[in-house]
Amino acid sequence: MLMLRFAKPTLIISALGLSVLGLLHTAHALPSDRQQTVTLDADRATFNDKTGVTTYSGNVVITQGSIRIDADDLVVNLDAKRSIKDATANGRPAHFQQQLDSKRGLAKGEGQKVYYNAQTGVVTLSGNALLVQDGATFKGETVRYSMNQGDIEAKGGNNRRVQLVIPPSAQQTIGGARSK
Repeated sequence: MLMLRFAKPTLIISALGLSVLGLLHTAHALPSDRQQTVTLDADRATFNDKTGVTTYSGNVVITQGSIRIDADDLVVNLDAKRSIKDATANGRPAHFQQQLDSKRGLAKGEGQKVYYNAQTGVVTLSGNALLVQDGATFKGETVRYSMNQGDIEAKGGNNRRVQLVIPPSAQQTIGGARSK
């Protein structure tokens, strides 16, 4: 198991793009994303008022500004107050991306299942999970991200280990063997 703490909780918050559904409000994403129109395309959409379950299925594509989610299906569960309790995107794999800010590239992720628990603020990618941001790559059977704490936890599975690749910083200068 790999456990990391990041100073800014930006990795999956905005990458998942669940802010598209009004689930998340992150100050670390492009501010204009939240002001953009939400477009949700799917082959089918259903809402059950009694259970509070909304289901989108068949080539689901959600966009809002730089945010994009592609999945086979998406299920959103509402609590008794009609607030979002959780959301699950499934795919082969489900993909997401978002430009985090104007100085950094796209954050991208994928997994067979992407689960967001609105009550705990934890996002879980599972099934050959992959997360890429600023050249850093996290791979595992499961990658969990706490939006509140900024922690990333990756777990291996199926006889595979976790892989984390961190590129050298462009700002990091390595001195030579000789002093000047």
